[in-house]
Amino acid sequence: MKWLCNFLKGTKPVESNHRRRPRVTAGEESSLWQQEPVRPKREDPPRHDNEELDRQIALSLAEEAKRPKERNHNKGENDEDLAKAMQDSLNMNPYMPHNPYAPSQALPRGQRVCGGCKHEVGHGHYLSCMGMYWHPQCFRCSSCTHPIRETEFTLLGAEPYHKLCYKELHHPKCDVCLQFIATNRTGLIEYRAHPFWGQKYCPSHELDRTPRCCSCEKMEPRNTKYMSLGDGRSLCMECLDSAVMDTGECQPLYHSIRDYYEGMNMKLDQQIPMLLVERQALNEAMEGECKGPHHMPETRGLCLSEEQTVSSILRRPRIGGHRLLDMRTQPQKLTRRCEVTAILVLYGLPRLLTGSILAHELMHGWLRLKGYRNLSPEVEEGICQVMSYLWLESEILPASTRHAQPSTSYASSSSSSSYRPPSSKKGGISHTEKKLGEFFMHQIANDTSTAYGDGFRTAYKAVNKYGLRQTLNHIRLTGGFPV
Repeated sequence: MKWLCNFLKGTKPVESNHRRRPRVTAGEESSLWQQEPVRPKREDPPRHDNEELDRQIALSLAEEAKRPKERNHNKGENDEDLAKAMQDSLNMNPYMPHNPYAPSQALPRGQRVCGGCKHEVGHGHYLSCMGMYWHPQCFRCSSCTHPIRETEFTLLGAEPYHKLCYKELHHPKCDVCLQFIATNRTGLIEYRAHPFWGQKYCPSHELDRTPRCCSCEKMEPRNTKYMSLGDGRSLCMECLDSAVMDTGECQPLYHSIRDYYEGMNMKLDQQIPMLLVERQALNEAMEGECKGPHHMPETRGLCLSEEQTVSSILRRPRIGGHRLLDMRTQPQKLTRRCEVTAILVLYGLPRLLTGSILAHELMHGWLRLKGYRNLSPEVEEGICQVMSYLWLESEILPASTRHAQPSTSYASSSSSSSYRPPSSKKGGISHTEKKLGEFFMHQIANDTSTAYGDGFRTAYKAVNKYGLRQTLNHIRLTGGFPV
C-alpha cells in the first residue's frame, strides 16, 4: 500500500531591478503542484511485519524510478514566477503608478486574456505587465504603434512607449542647436527659455557667441542665418522684413508720430530734425551730450540738445550674403535753434520698434520745449515710456479693444473720450508684425531698471487714474507723479 507523498521542488523567486525592464518570457502552460493529504499517524507495526514493510517501500521506490520525469513541470513553474517578477519590476517603475488591479499570481491558461486583441493567451510567449497579459505582437508603442520588443521601455501612466519614441515626444529639444537638451550634473534637464517667445535653448549657447536678434532677442537657430548689420548686431528675417534702413525711409513714420502727438493735443511747434544713424555715430553723439536724460546700456535713440556734426544714413544699403553692402552716410551739422537740436534713431530696426523709439524721444523734446526742468530719471523716462507704450497700443490693437481710459488726451476733460488715430501703416499690419509690437509692449511693461521699468509702471498707473493732462500738470508743479 502506497502512502508516501510526492514532493515537487519549488522555484526560487526571480530578483528584479526597477531600473531595467525584464525580458518578455515564455509562458507555457504549467500546473500548480499539489500535495496529497498526509494520513494520520498510526502505531508502529509489530516487529514481525517490518520485513514486509521494507519490501513494499523498496518496490514503491523502484516503480517511481521507472516513471519518466516531468521536465516541463519545473519549467512551467519558472515561467510563472518570472512573469510575476516582471510584474513586480514594472510596479516599481517611478513613472507608472501602482496598479491595484494587478494579478497577485499568474493565472491558468484558460483565464489569461490579451490586453491588446482581447483573445486568450495560450501556449507560447506572452508578457505580463500593467495588470494584464499580452501577446508579444499586441504589446505596442503608444506613439509609433509598432510592437515593443526591446528589454527596456517607458510607461507614462498606462501607455507604453519605446524609449526613443518617449524621448522624441517628451524630452525637450533645444530650439537653437535642434538637439535634445542634456541633463546637468544632478541629472536634471536644464535649459533657458525666453519669457515672451518661449524659445528653449541650452545654457551653453549664452556663452558660445550664438547670434541673437537685436530687435526681438531670439537666438539664431542652426538651420537659419541672421542678417549681420556690420556693427556687432544681427537681425532675424522676421524683423528684417519691416526694418527701417535710411533717413528718407523713416520720414513718413516720423511725421505720423508727430501727428499722433498733435491728435493728443501735444503739438510740437518747432520742426525738430530726425536722423537715422549707425551705432558708432549714436554712441559718439551720446558722449558729446554734456547733459541729458538717463540712457540704457544699449542706446537706440537720443534727443540732442547740443550742436554736433552727425553722420546720417543717406541711402538704404544692399543685402548680399547675409550682410549689408554699400552703406552710404553723409555728415550733417546740427545747429541749435531751440532746446532740442535733433532726434537720432539707430538704423536697421523694425518699423514698430523704430516708431516706439521716436515716440519716446519726441516726448523728451516735448518736455524740454514746454519748460519741464530738472526731472528725475524715473519721472522723465517713465512718462516717455508711457507715450511709447500708448503709440504701440494704437498701432497693434483695433480701436474697439484699445485700452479705454477717461482722459488720455492732454487737453481732454475727464468726461471726454480718448483720441486714437488710425495705424500709421496703410493696409494694416501682418500677424508677425503685430506679434512684434506685443513683444515691444511686453519689454516696456516688464523692464527691470529703476528709471525705465519702475518709472513706467508708476507713470502708467498715474495716467490711468488721473489722465495724461492732470499727470503732466502735476509733474510740472511737483516734479513727481500724483499718487
